[in-house]
Amino acid sequence: MKRIPFALGVIAAATVLASTTALAQQYPSRPVRVVVAVPAGGSIDLVARQVAQRLTTSLGQSFIVDNRPGGAGIIGTDAVAKSAADGYTLAMAPAAFIASHPSTFAKLPYDPVKDFSPVINVVLQPSVLVVNPGAPFRTASELANYAKANPGKLNYGSGGEGSPHHLSAVMFDGAVGSKMVHVPYKGGAPAMADLLAARVDLIVAPVPEALAHIRGGKLRALGVFSPRRASVLPEVSTMVEAVGNSGLVLDTWIGMLAPGGTPRDIVVTLNGATQKALAGDLRERFAEVGLDIAGGSPEQFAATIRSDMSMYARLVKESGMAIQQ
Repeated sequence: MKRIPFALGVIAAATVLASTTALAQQYPSRPVRVVVAVPAGGSIDLVARQVAQRLTTSLGQSFIVDNRPGGAGIIGTDAVAKSAADGYTLAMAPAAFIASHPSTFAKLPYDPVKDFSPVINVVLQPSVLVVNPGAPFRTASELANYAKANPGKLNYGSGGEGSPHHLSAVMFDGAVGSKMVHVPYKGGAPAMADLLAARVDLIVAPVPEALAHIRGGKLRALGVFSPRRASVLPEVSTMVEAVGNSGLVLDTWIGMLAPGGTPRDIVVTLNGATQKALAGDLRERFAEVGLDIAGGSPEQFAATIRSDMSMYARLVKESGMAIQQ
């Protein structure tokens, strides 16, 4: 085998490095697609569009939102996982598609760790436990005491088995030692409708979906599952405060991810530009609809994903739910 002289090898390596760096410095040089694996409208789509508008301005290329719904978010998420790792296809995804799906589906076409490069945790979407105002429970503590003393008498709705809001209720059940009955629906909207009609006793819902009903007096908020009170509902206690159990924390998020193997320089560019956008008017814009700014480094987001995957795996096991094939 013919050996390459050391000096030539160094020159070749430097050339490759310079070429890669130049490409990263030029990023983006054409439009970027931001895949949202749900229909237009709703929190995820809102976050994607608001962030995309500001990245278009700051980075000088169009960031175009591409809604690709279907298959519980798996179709669109998989499309990003299998895209070229060049920064021109991104995902704006909720915790469910990345952190809980591995525990609720027997098989996924993508690996949530290996197939993605976390860019930034964009927002936290607090979850709130709500009851019909006709319910006798004024506080989460009263609800916990009743549920524990009356196993099987309370039922709670959710947008489907294995959803973060189903698993938040599972967390509450386990923490207070109760045994409530789960009533799964095909989406959060019908679950909310049945709570408003008092056909179920309670649900855990994203704050943005429950906010108008809470403010209008149609629902009573008993507590949020965040480590701190939701900025838009400062009068509502955290579940930790209300029940006195430090384990009652489940922060759902919406974050930006690139395909696995995306060059570090591109990830850093996207992270920095998004951080700058979040430090501007987006904080107030998102707060209006019940979303709290997250931010942080790619490494912090990766750590959050790993931690949440472990948490969801434990909650799915505790729930006894059947894994989707």
